[in-house]
Amino acid sequence: MIQQGILSIESSNQMEYTKEYSDEQIIGMFLATRQRSKYTLRNYMRAIVQFRQFIAFKPLREVTWKEIEMFKISLEQGFCNKKYRPLAPATVASMIDPLRSLYKWGSDPNIGVFPHNPTTSVHTPKVPVTSKSHYLTKREVAHLINQLKKQGYRDYLIGLTLVLLGLRVSELVSIRWGHFHTDPSETTVWLTVVEGKGGKQREVKVPRTLWNLFRQLPFYSQQQEKDRDANQLLFPLTIRQVERIIQRAREQGKLGKKVTPHWLRHTNATLALLRGASLQQVQETLGHSQITTTQRYLHTVEQMKKSAPDFVEDYLKDIF
Repeated sequence: MIQQGILSIESSNQMEYTKEYSDEQIIGMFLATRQRSKYTLRNYMRAIVQFRQFIAFKPLREVTWKEIEMFKISLEQGFCNKKYRPLAPATVASMIDPLRSLYKWGSDPNIGVFPHNPTTSVHTPKVPVTSKSHYLTKREVAHLINQLKKQGYRDYLIGLTLVLLGLRVSELVSIRWGHFHTDPSETTVWLTVVEGKGGKQREVKVPRTLWNLFRQLPFYSQQQEKDRDANQLLFPLTIRQVERIIQRAREQGKLGKKVTPHWLRHTNATLALLRGASLQQVQETLGHSQITTTQRYLHTVEQMKKSAPDFVEDYLKDIF
């Protein structure tokens, strides 16, 4: 009886403790614990805000699986946007995943701001893997890069950086001059990617040709080393501006593919594997946390090489 009384008091104290926090405070604490890039945190916030508007700002601790399921259905059927356009499975998943992460964090016994996790019964839509065909051939890369060069030296460098380093566009716009460094022998230049997915940093080798082109930028070539600001952005642009630069080159170059900056990341992985790079080398360059993500590109490369029909043709070609 005494033990039950103690547990009851502890439970009551925990309830009083959690009631002290508003939803805004809970969300603020949750985001503060996420080791994510500022772009990912922005997307988390956007998803949570849209969900709160959908449930008419009902207290988050009172939400059940029904509200989250209805939110998911509304996204899938287009009821959550002004144009009533159904969202793609990947977009729906990107809106549900932050809620799943929020409630998993808040319902942890050590956190205790939510009495339960209402997302455990909600299934995110299956996202088909379409990126395996989102790459450019050598000829198409050359065509796109030449078009970017016509648009200007900056645009040219943006295209080269994306395809040679395999960066995400959020990583590209976060590069500062202070992120470059040489190895101890001063023979190789490396880039420290500080805005990687999941807040992770990684080192990416910068090809000598690309580094020499960077050094021709006014910021580098017109200033003495002691006067350069290490915090100066390499490309002071927004993600959307970079997307428009690639879109313009795609349209004016009349490329038949709907190329985006992320296509150039896929192209980097595909061409690297095709030319003999190992899975581990590509994984480290792209910053994949799981090797299975990198293996998707390997499947594409294997399809490009000799496949089963080719072997059959070789065996039977004398009868054709």
